[in-house]
Amino acid sequence: MDCRSESATTGPGRFRVNANGKLLDVWLLVRCVSCDRTSKLTVHERTPVRSFDPAELRGYRVNDPELVASRLLDPLLARRNRVTLDWTGAWRLDAPSARLDEPWPVQVEVTFEDPVPVRPDRLIAQGLDLSRNEVLRRVKCEIPLRRPTSAGFTFIVMTGD
Repeated sequence: MDCRSESATTGPGRFRVNANGKLLDVWLLVRCVSCDRTSKLTVHERTPVRSFDPAELRGYRVNDPELVASRLLDPLLARRNRVTLDWTGAWRLDAPSARLDEPWPVQVEVTFEDPVPVRPDRLIAQGLDLSRNEVLRRVKCEIPLRRPTSAGFTFIVMTGD
């Protein structure tokens, strides 16, 4: 970014592909939220054309939204371009309230519409209106609760007694 803002958006998600002989440069265009200027995130630099999968190359040319999303989630691209994704407010847990006539323990399945990385203990605490300490005490899960995940999982909430 040219300005000091740390927030940008991909807008409609556009790639720019530039050919230099048999080498290609591919950038993902982002727009600064503050100054509205466009900048480029380097996706590929001076890469031989024959090393590209034809479907991937077509995706860059047609600005495939799934390809935009996968590139934004690529940790190597983020590190190389010195960017971080802000996931604030990007997730929520839609949990049905447990009825009093339901037997304890209660099993809850978590699915993700988008691969947003989140710590399960934070997601469960917010969604069930529990403290994170209470989540660690009452929730049984096969994945680590304090390690970020972006894949679906199931957990069991034990009685609070």
